Amino acid sequence: MNLQKLIRPNIFSLKPYSCARDEFKGEASVYLDANENPMNAPYNRYPDPLQWKLKEKIAEIKHVRSGQIMLGNGSDEPIDLIFRIFCEPKEDNVVAIEPTYGMYKVCADINNVEYRTAFLNEDFTLDADRVLGSVNEKTKVIFLCSPNNPSGNLLNRAGMLKIVENFDGIVVIDEAYVDFSPEKSWLEDLDKYPNIIILQTFSKAWGLASVRCGMAFASEEIISYFNKVKYPYNVNILTQNFVDEQLDHEERKNEWVEILLENRSYLADELKKLPFVEKVYPSDANFLLVKVPDANSVYKHLTEKGVIVRNRNTVSLCRGGLRITVGTAVENRTLIEELMDIC
Repeated sequence: MNLQKLIRPNIFSLKPYSCARDEFKGEASVYLDANENPMNAPYNRYPDPLQWKLKEKIAEIKHVRSGQIMLGNGSDEPIDLIFRIFCEPKEDNVVAIEPTYGMYKVCADINNVEYRTAFLNEDFTLDADRVLGSVNEKTKVIFLCSPNNPSGNLLNRAGMLKIVENFDGIVVIDEAYVDFSPEKSWLEDLDKYPNIIILQTFSKAWGLASVRCGMAFASEEIISYFNKVKYPYNVNILTQNFVDEQLDHEERKNEWVEILLENRSYLADELKKLPFVEKVYPSDANFLLVKVPDANSVYKHLTEKGVIVRNRNTVSLCRGGLRITVGTAVENRTLIEELMDIC
């Protein structure tokens, strides 16, 4: 892969902001380089701009090298950086499956980059030829979310592989919901395919949505451009320390996942019993897409009862769709009881 051909010329030649903490490695006894207040330790010091301690811990858990990791303010930061690194405004374009996570289009619009869509099949399965057919000579990036949002299903791995192997640009594989999936992560193939960027997050299975820490995994060369373009101290010390502490409890995360998978099965079974529910789509995520005759009225009824779900009625291929997150046993039961009032 010719990375120079894909990266915007100004980014390729960019000289990034450099702080003294970048230039000095190790521990010093006196820090007089960054105009910090010498009182109120440790919060008076700027955090590690590359979060090496935290990355080393993540690398051990994810079985990658620390140099293959970029940490951001949620997954949305690396998504935005992908546009800024690879896509020339008003000139290049990206391709994404439709329907999918809405931030890809938002970031495309913010960065003034053409956003092309390749529709999934009616059952939300992937048509690799349709995706590749949407590509032209100005396409820099393809976005594939698997398990996909809002449909909840894994994309066919063979189809994804066909796209990765036949596209000369960057393929972003968004694995925000991978912990709830029976399939292995694409992280195992990171060294095999230098054109992939894999996104994961601490917001879902780890239960840390408010902490705002997302992960991008890629080749060391691609990560070096993320580090050039991102703001120097993009992940604060409170987030770094808290996530580091949470990583010591991976077994607790795994227990939560098992509970949520059991609750997902319960919720799907109970929803199918409701006479007005037309379809509960198979899910490999921590949510269910449910089809009803009048999604707007069901959504309105639930909100009036203080139960909030996501109305996906106007999203492509999701007519009549409500996206329902799997909650606790009590929350799921409350939802079903409120829906039974409609019957």
